[in-house]
Amino acid sequence: MPESSERPFSPGVQAIFEVVARLRAPGGCPWDREQTHESLRPYLLEETYELLEAIDSGDDAKIEEELGDLLLQVAMHAEIAAEEKRFDAAQVSEAVAAKMVARHPHVFGDVSVADAEEVLRNWEHAKRDDARSSGRDQESVVDRVPATLPALAWALGLQKRAARVGFDFESSTQTAENVAEEARELAEATDAKRAFDEMGDLLFAVVSLARRLKINPEDALRVAGQRFRDRFAATEASLRRDGVDFRDLDSGELVKRWEETK
Repeated sequence: MPESSERPFSPGVQAIFEVVARLRAPGGCPWDREQTHESLRPYLLEETYELLEAIDSGDDAKIEEELGDLLLQVAMHAEIAAEEKRFDAAQVSEAVAAKMVARHPHVFGDVSVADAEEVLRNWEHAKRDDARSSGRDQESVVDRVPATLPALAWALGLQKRAARVGFDFESSTQTAENVAEEARELAEATDAKRAFDEMGDLLFAVVSLARRLKINPEDALRVAGQRFRDRFAATEASLRRDGVDFRDLDSGELVKRWEETK
């Protein structure tokens, strides 16, 4: 008997939430039914990174697919909570919509802002007020940056939050001078512990400079890594064609080969 061409779900955004509810219902998929918030953690992280890779590729079809996979994770978590009568997908949507309206009084109210920087400052003030009204008077602005982020993203988040409340260098020049100072301190380190600490300070300073220049350090490092990978592979292929290896070259020859593939 041929399968019906009619889809077993509603059109639009609601579709994935209906599919997930069916997958987790009695008689649904055994794997989906046994998932929990905790068991889904690695999938949420994996799908996020795959979306970032798709964005880097600029491939609309891939971005659409990965956004869908990420939305699936949202639907799974919302359905699990609904089954436990904690909250559901509608409440998730309404809560974030209400938050966005409250955080954008310059759009939904009568507040005026000069630029995007003022929007971000107002956002931090609103978060601080929310924390106080919730009894979290002692919460620091940097407490809201998840420590589970990759180190570069975490450092960037800490710095952005601090800058929004006025803790920052006055200019990109001062920030660059701080990078040079941290590099000198690293070069002067005489023991492993000091070198470790100074390396951390240097990396933190580089992230700060990237932020001042409006460059995402994670993206910049990833692109630099891609350039290195491509250039290294080209140099390696060149040596292979000549029947030699990196270890067969002295430093001068190695530099020459590297420059040839620039």
